[in-house]
Amino acid sequence: MKKKYNAQTERLMDLMIHSIYTNKEIFLRELISNASDAMDKMYYIALNDKDVKFDHDDYYIRIEADKDNRTITISDNGIGMTEDELVENLGTIAKSGSLDFKNENEKSEDHEIIGQFGVGFYSAFMVADEIEVLTKSYKEDEAHIWKSKGADGYTIEDAKKDDHGTSIKLHLRENTEDENYDEFLDEYRIRELVSHYSNYISYPIKMKVNKKRPAADSTDDDPKFEDYTEDDVLNSSVPMWRKNKNELKEEDYNNFFKQRHFGFEDPLAHIHISVEGVISFKAILYIPSRRPFDFYNPDKKSGLELYSNGVLIMNKCEDLLPDYLSFIKGVVDSEDISLNISREMLQKTRELEIIKKNLEKKVLAELEKILKNDREKYEEFFKNFGVVLKSGAYENYGADADKLKDLFIYPSTKRDSVTFAEYRKDMKPDQDLIYYANGDSADEIKKLPQIKSFIDKDIEVLILKDAIDEFVIKMIDAYDEKKFKSISETSADEKDDKEESPEYIKNMKELLKDEVVEIKENKNLTDDAAYLSSKGEVSIDMEKTFKNMPGNQGFKAQKVLELNPNHPAVMKLKELSKDDEKFKSYTNLLYNGARLLAGLSVENKIDFVKEISKLM
Repeated sequence: MKKKYNAQTERLMDLMIHSIYTNKEIFLRELISNASDAMDKMYYIALNDKDVKFDHDDYYIRIEADKDNRTITISDNGIGMTEDELVENLGTIAKSGSLDFKNENEKSEDHEIIGQFGVGFYSAFMVADEIEVLTKSYKEDEAHIWKSKGADGYTIEDAKKDDHGTSIKLHLRENTEDENYDEFLDEYRIRELVSHYSNYISYPIKMKVNKKRPAADSTDDDPKFEDYTEDDVLNSSVPMWRKNKNELKEEDYNNFFKQRHFGFEDPLAHIHISVEGVISFKAILYIPSRRPFDFYNPDKKSGLELYSNGVLIMNKCEDLLPDYLSFIKGVVDSEDISLNISREMLQKTRELEIIKKNLEKKVLAELEKILKNDREKYEEFFKNFGVVLKSGAYENYGADADKLKDLFIYPSTKRDSVTFAEYRKDMKPDQDLIYYANGDSADEIKKLPQIKSFIDKDIEVLILKDAIDEFVIKMIDAYDEKKFKSISETSADEKDDKEESPEYIKNMKELLKDEVVEIKENKNLTDDAAYLSSKGEVSIDMEKTFKNMPGNQGFKAQKVLELNPNHPAVMKLKELSKDDEKFKSYTNLLYNGARLLAGLSVENKIDFVKEISKLM
């Protein structure tokens, strides 16, 4: 029976074929990776089900090229699929871009091994105009065959297959003037692609190849040869992380990154680690060059692949790195981790904690190196992952702030990016504080009323654009004995007016009541009549952040209304008596205007507009 893809799958299939993959040869890498995933899942099931046996030597991937019928087939003896799983995995594509292979043996969703079957599979339509998927799940006796010629839909029928696993047959497209699809049937080309993209797959990739050998009646005087067919293993099967660094090139690391589905583009950097000691382990970690589109999805799991002596334990072990390094991709392999431990026991092991601290140290050292040696590359990294890195300084009551603070960069009123150390080095001799301002951009910050006096005095101001920034700054508190201070908390000269308030200010305070804790004159203001600053631990920008958080506790800043005594509006206010209606209107307009400048809403918009209209 013919079935239609859902609309999302049709759109994504078109995107996969025409946009995501620019190189058609990539299809073989994707199908081989899917086959490897299917056998990894089979192994993982065996760990949890004593009735399922797994001998790694029995598992391999086979490639068959049929030049006569112009087909290429990639087979595995992995987990296989039921009919429902065929529909789920090949008829739809999950929003994350990967598909969950669930099985009843798993104790919880934490034990899922999540592959990229759907996304990678559809890349095959770049070279094939028809695809057949023959599969048999390890859970049942029935086999099924799925067929499709592209976006029009697919069919699923009962079939026969002796063993569990999946066989994917591609009927290659017809050759054109621009495209030679027959190249993918050539033995040498297949070898080249496997070596280039899939050399470190941990299962043998086999292919029957034609060879020659001396015939039985061959002699030195009359040499004769006969043709024969023999299985060749096309890949090394040695995990890449177990190879010496001097055996590998940058291209090898980049291909491994893509082959493991860590990302579609070359990574920003890689870290190859080999530690021998009380706890021995090997690892290859990657800093991606781009943030995944679903990076902030709360349901998305992060973590490194964890192996014990080359055998997969967990696909996403979240306990190998702190949360603020959740963007790191890679694999870790240690022979000192037991295979029969549960995830709960794994979290508590001393061995895992030692590995975690070592990995964290290596990653931070690599980031420091990039910051020092390639500023442009580091700025690109920070644009993608700076927020999550900064979260490490705020979480756990600032326990990690000290080791992270030198990795933070911010734009400022003087430069595109600056570290705390660079700011501190360039401070004026008589400058006691490190100043910062909150805003969406440098242009917006430079228009704030309170910043003009800083610019006039040539004092650099850090620009904080992320909601978490001020919380991080408050946690760090000071850098090299210089405290941080928001320009919305104080004037540039740090002197508050201690004299008794003028009468008009007292009258304004009576009108505004608890809206503000203080009203004062600020002679540093030039063009603007008024702005809001704050006192205490909660700033105005922190108040805005709290307001947008779930379970808002109603935290509010202690607001201070600062007035420009030389502005015509304020001078006019001084001339009015507190009983004059205009005094009330001017007071409300100055306060609400200051709220708008601070990014706060005006609570009674109708009255605000009426006040403006009345004065006009």
